[in-house]
Amino acid sequence: MKKLVLAAAFAMAPMVAFAQTRPTTITTEQRSKVMTDVVKEEPASVKVTESVSVGSALPSSVTLQILPADVGVTQYRYAVVNDKTVLVEPSSREINE
Repeated sequence: MKKLVLAAAFAMAPMVAFAQTRPTTITTEQRSKVMTDVVKEEPASVKVTESVSVGSALPSSVTLQILPADVGVTQYRYAVVNDKTVLVEPSSREINE
């Protein structure tokens, strides 16, 4: 059941991530690959009390996961926080999606 919840939450989220200077769009195919990886890998959801929204930074206690190489997006990582999959810019730890 947890797999389905994560997959559904990730599949419904729009996948446009805003970098500092230009937007990076993750295609439907890339989204599908990431969703498949999240379901396969089952990273543990980390509970945090800080704001978990686009533009906020994740605490250093949250482990960032590498996106699958075949997705073709190397500048971002992802994490599962409060049962929500988020796309993260690794150097600033800022949530982009």
